This record gives sequence, C-alpha cells and structure tokens, in this order.
Amino acid sequence: MCECCNNHKNDIYLPQLATITKRRMLNGTELYLHLEMDSGKDLEYSPGQFVEVSVAGIGEGPISISSSPTQKGLELVIRNVGSLTRVIHKLEVGGKLGIRGPYGSTYPVEQAKGKDLVFICGGIGLVPQRSFIRYALDHRNDYGKIIVLIGTKCYTMRLFREEIALWQQRKDMTVMETIDEAHDCWDGNVGVVTTLIPKIESDLPSSLVMICGPPVMYKFVLMALAEAEVPEDRIYVNLERRMKCGVGKCGHCQINEKYVCQEGPVFRYSDLALVPEAI
Repeated sequence: MCECCNNHKNDIYLPQLATITKRRMLNGTELYLHLEMDSGKDLEYSPGQFVEVSVAGIGEGPISISSSPTQKGLELVIRNVGSLTRVIHKLEVGGKLGIRGPYGSTYPVEQAKGKDLVFICGGIGLVPQRSFIRYALDHRNDYGKIIVLIGTKCYTMRLFREEIALWQQRKDMTVMETIDEAHDCWDGNVGVVTTLIPKIESDLPSSLVMICGPPVMYKFVLMALAEAEVPEDRIYVNLERRMKCGVGKCGHCQINEKYVCQEGPVFRYSDLALVPEAI
C-alpha cells in the first residue's frame, strides 16, 4: 500500500462511504437504516459503540450502532431533529452516507458471560441496547437469563414492534414493555419503566444491569436499583447523548476530566461516583 493510501486509511477525520440497502420509519420521527460499506468489508465494532454519520456539504453527527457485529451490514436509527437528520430522512435506498468510526467504549460482553443480563431501555435508549441484546441472543449459551425492560412515552412512539413481539415469544428471554400514557390499543403495563423493575424474576444484585434512555430516566432507575441493592459496579450507563465530534477534540461531551466519546459512551456506574453532574 502506498503512503498516500496509508494516510487515507488512518485519517480519523475521513469517512468511508456506505450505501443504504434498507430503510423504514419505525414511528413518526425515527428512521431505521441498514447500510453496506462500499469497501465490501463489514465495519468491525462491538456492542455499545457509535459511528459519526455524515452527508457531504451538510455535516455529521454521532449515531449509536443498533445492529450486532454477528450480522452483516450496519443498522442505525436516526431521529429527525435537525438539518443533518432532515437530509438523511429524505435519502432513499441506494443513497450514500459517510461513516467514520467506530468510536467509544463497549458493553461488557466478555465480563458478562455466565451472568444474568438486565437491560433497562427508555424510548430511543433501546437502539444501542439492541446491539448487545442481539449479540447475547446470537451467543445464547454464553449468558444467563436475559431480561429486557422497555419504557416508551406513548403507544405511537414504540420502536421495533415486530422484533419485540418475536422476543416475547422466545422461551429463553423475558421482555416486559410499558408506556407512560394509556392508549385504547394497549392492554399492557401503563407507567414509567421503573414500575417494571419489581416484576423482575431474577437475583438483581448478582445480575449485570445496562441502562440507556433520556436524562430524566437515569435518576429514578438508579434509585430503584439502589433500593434493590444492586452494587454500583454491576450497573452500566450509556451517556451517548452528550457526544459530538467523536474523537475528543471539540470538548462538547466533556464532564469534568472525562470525555464521553473516548471513555464512554458506556460507563460502569461506580466509575462515575466521583464525577459531579455526570448523570
């Protein structure tokens, strides 16, 4: 490989091109994309990591990876919230995106082997958690019980409805779902996601608990886990909402001495105990 190509490969600011092979709206604001890298080689990543997604001439932003590295291609879910995401939402199958990364820390896929896993997902927080959930299901014999708690603000905002229904049919995992607001088409649990925690049929203090959701959710979920006597070093939180550049240059995600994009977005909760305003 020539020196020019080598520099191109190692440039942390230079994205690779990827092609949209599947797209569908999951609800009114969230777009699901399946991408194939134009290089012909799948991106190498681990559950919990993210990529910087760009459109030439528009900009870029950090997006959590929702697929498992056990599958082909790359799956992302993108909320329509700004100029970049508005453009991405208009792209059709065959459209091109720039992909830079992957970046960030990962879920403890190796340390979790042999242990019960509890995933607590609030709203779009299901997206990055889904990567580890699918990875664990594809390596089912490596893990103990798999319990997934999903809370959504309202019925129409629910994500991956067909996939959740398939998970609920499985005998080797437990999936409980709740919505904050009652709906005529919903006969399940109504209330915030913490109302599901007392229903967990597992030894919570010996489980590994992964949390991802809107900022307001963390405080109450962590309080509920403290009441259940779950040790802080068995809790993992995802702080991906704070990131921007992905490589620790812009300072947007800095929380005191920590850069979320480099030391996170997945943190062991006990590591944040001495970091004010982390959560």
